[in-house]
Amino acid sequence: MSGKHSNRANGDNQSAGDVVIEKPSRADGAALWRIARDSQKLDLNSSYTYLLWCRDFAETSVVARVGENTVGFVIGYRRPDAPDTALVWQVAVDDAQRGRGLAGKLLDGLFERLVADGVRYLDTTITPDNDASIRLFESFAKRWDAPLERTALFAANDFPDEHEPEDLFRIGPLGKA
Repeated sequence: MSGKHSNRANGDNQSAGDVVIEKPSRADGAALWRIARDSQKLDLNSSYTYLLWCRDFAETSVVARVGENTVGFVIGYRRPDAPDTALVWQVAVDDAQRGRGLAGKLLDGLFERLVADGVRYLDTTITPDNDASIRLFESFAKRWDAPLERTALFAANDFPDEHEPEDLFRIGPLGKA
């Protein structure tokens, strides 16, 4: 790789300083659940969900490791009705690793791989009060020199429980570096 994207990890066992970014394995499921739980911001899925995610959606997800410890993740999937679009379901970084740009490195590493496999768009949903996630995805769009569209997706009254609305952030088209 060269040019403006040369400092991106590629998502395939790429080192970013003392952090290694790679595809998850089933063994990562418990750590992902703990990181999501400890974030106190994400909707926490069952531990079973994270185990399945690491098995069934490893191709569209990445983890960050420091030594033997999983310290961050991005989980996503390709939309069945739009295979050129990957939806980022959750991004989380262990509290001890925050403030180092790791979430952005995880996203870049994942999308380097996905763009090479035909993905042209990143979709994600964010609650209007989640300023950190909004900044993360705005920064991603800027690094990738891609337009970002924000539209309402789910209203609070769409949910059967108390939940903030979710806005759809669509970034793309994404091109190769």
